[in-house]
Amino acid sequence: MSRARTAWLFLTPALLVLGVFFLVPVLGALGLSLTDYDLYALADIRNLRFVGLHNYWELLQRPLFWTALGNTFYFVIVGVPLSIGASLGTALLLNSPLARWKAFHRTVLFAPVVTTVVAVAVVWRYLFNTRYGLANDALAALGIHPVDWLGDPHWAMPTIIAFAVWKNFGYNMIILLAGLQAIAPELYEAARIDGASRWRQFRHITLPMLQPTLVLVMVLTVAGYFQLFAEPYVMTEGGPLQSTMSVLYLMYEDGFKWWNFGVASAVAFALFGIILAVTVLLLRLARRGAAA
Repeated sequence: MSRARTAWLFLTPALLVLGVFFLVPVLGALGLSLTDYDLYALADIRNLRFVGLHNYWELLQRPLFWTALGNTFYFVIVGVPLSIGASLGTALLLNSPLARWKAFHRTVLFAPVVTTVVAVAVVWRYLFNTRYGLANDALAALGIHPVDWLGDPHWAMPTIIAFAVWKNFGYNMIILLAGLQAIAPELYEAARIDGASRWRQFRHITLPMLQPTLVLVMVLTVAGYFQLFAEPYVMTEGGPLQSTMSVLYLMYEDGFKWWNFGVASAVAFALFGIILAVTVLLLRLARRGAAA
């Protein structure tokens, strides 16, 4: 048996699993997005009608969709740099030769990643409660009036962003730490001999050598942050005044609150198209930066 046939033989079980549990549902959802599949069609399939791109056209004319899309972009534009910055900063600290108890600190900083989102979101709701939350207790100790963190449209999304950054930065920290440890120490030694400061070492050695890892982290983080759902679902339920309504939360409401599965599938594929476009743009910008 040739190597190619042997490889396909071993890949076949995995490909079958991916086909049954990923490709078939995706194609089914794409088909649903072209129909008016709702609660009535769920009760009687004869009520199902093919509507083509009508769901997508209606979505573009729906103010709530644009509100959710704006909130999602706000979350991504603010949250992604904060998350990557926190990840890179902690990775640099853990990679420093002056750091002690590295294994312990890695575990502590990575712990939020593996905790249940719903459980920690409930805890954060109590921490930022207007009346008895520890956040407002700290402000009161400084003589600052309490803030309605989750009830004020101006503060709800920043609070969710802070929670998401705390919850997710440890994952990227581990990836960036691995990238930092892969940089040859001889490069830094040669730079120190030439009299380069730590900032110049970071700018001319660390960042260029870490660029492929940073691109990977950025793409993963952007794709993950576009799928904002659990945080507003548990902490604000999309409020106040729809200030934390995300595209994925809108899809959930259309599909599982109003039972409009055709519309919900259209929202899902619109979000997929946005994530794909942003990812391609990021990769092109990264290639131009590497070429320059």
